[in-house]
Amino acid sequence: MIDLGISKIALIGAVALIVIGPEKLPRVARMIGTMMGKAQRYIADVKAEVNKSIELDELKKMQASMQDAAKEVESSIQSNVTDFEKDWKEATGEAATSGLSAETEAALMSYDHNYPSYSHPKKKWRVKQGATPNWYKARAGVRTKALSGAARVAKYRPAKIST
Repeated sequence: MIDLGISKIALIGAVALIVIGPEKLPRVARMIGTMMGKAQRYIADVKAEVNKSIELDELKKMQASMQDAAKEVESSIQSNVTDFEKDWKEATGEAATSGLSAETEAALMSYDHNYPSYSHPKKKWRVKQGATPNWYKARAGVRTKALSGAARVAKYRPAKIST
């Protein structure tokens, strides 16, 4: 950076006062201040973008390492599962043939599980009951029955006066 001390700033101000003149100096100083502010904001934005790109690269590296670790875990689990399945088949195959007779095995294989079928609870959705009791609704003036537009007009139409 430029090393500006108080003496150098005073010298620059005196030269600017002589060269620019006292009438235009406030306007020029304001313009220089706004340009310096814009430059500082631009530099701050560039720094923020660089930091974001660095963080993004770090996150991508972290994501790649996590995916590699997940693949390793998945492959180890798959190998353990296949080993377990082989051991299970060997164990169940030996137990089924050694402990049970052929008739019992056939009976177990032919046994049909008779589970009850699902039936819809058949809710009466047209007659839903709310949690608020009807006596409270009646006292509070809450409508419990829906009226069509024509029925509402007929109900609240003033009576005809016969002359």
